[in-house]
Amino acid sequence: MKPIRLSQIEGFRTGHAQDPEHATGCTAIICENGAWAGVDVRGGSPASRETELLRPENTVQQIHCVMLSGGSAYGLEAGDGAMEFLEEKGIGFDVGIGRVPIVCGASLFDLELVSSRVRPDKKMGYEACQNAWNRKEPAEGNAGAGTGATVGKFYNTERMMKCGIGIWAGQIGDVKCGAVVAVNALGDVVDYETGRILAGLLNEDHTGFADTRQCMYQELQKTRDLWSGNTTIGCVITNAKLDKNQCRKAAVIAHDGYAQTIRPSHCTVDGDTLFVMASGQVEVAPDAFYAMASEAVARAVNRAALCAAPAYGLKAASDFLP
Repeated sequence: MKPIRLSQIEGFRTGHAQDPEHATGCTAIICENGAWAGVDVRGGSPASRETELLRPENTVQQIHCVMLSGGSAYGLEAGDGAMEFLEEKGIGFDVGIGRVPIVCGASLFDLELVSSRVRPDKKMGYEACQNAWNRKEPAEGNAGAGTGATVGKFYNTERMMKCGIGIWAGQIGDVKCGAVVAVNALGDVVDYETGRILAGLLNEDHTGFADTRQCMYQELQKTRDLWSGNTTIGCVITNAKLDKNQCRKAAVIAHDGYAQTIRPSHCTVDGDTLFVMASGQVEVAPDAFYAMASEAVARAVNRAALCAAPAYGLKAASDFLP
């Protein structure tokens, strides 16, 4: 798959807004003409918006924005900012007396990092949409929904590392597929190709990695509460022709990208959620596309770790790279 820029996928605009001082932010992914969409909520502790309408049997066929945000359930308010912005642009589902923008979303937990009192709100969501509208290439790492993202929290926050938001896009023939993923996992991020840990649970003296799975195995017969401030959230965008059923299936299978690069993933204290948005321009073989989407997600997860910068007293992958 040939790497491309996310902005080369026609019909979509992506932008961030963030408050670095308070370690939180949001990311808006807009499809102004409407995108067929699906979602798979796989983690046990999700915070989400308008996911029920994405069920294939429900009436609305297309959505206009996915908002990824920090702030846990509070951060879902950022979607209201997208509603206001899109309404001003005349974008939305025609209900006869006007247009209602369809904004789906999911939030991750970043309240522990600096302040639990400052979260993405309507104003920040609006700003993210403004930045998306400007068509600038979105940043990676400590930006948008990844501003307060961390990984490696099996021992709560004591040995965690900084992570962030990652973006990866590729093209095969005329088919383009990209993924935007904010990684805030209980587990470790591992290299898609080698399996090497890139970021995650630190050892006791913070000089290397402890390996979350091995630490979990050592406590297999112990009972304790795990840190619940996790969740990896993301969105796949494509120019492929997919209906709602196929978008739903793409979201289900693209979760493989999480499982291949987050170890372990989909824990009961994660709220792992993945959206798919398709603009419907290019015919595809569905199963081949599902594999393409999975790879894009996996590579975006790796980018989230590799692009993160040390912050808030936390180490990042760059501290351990050769």
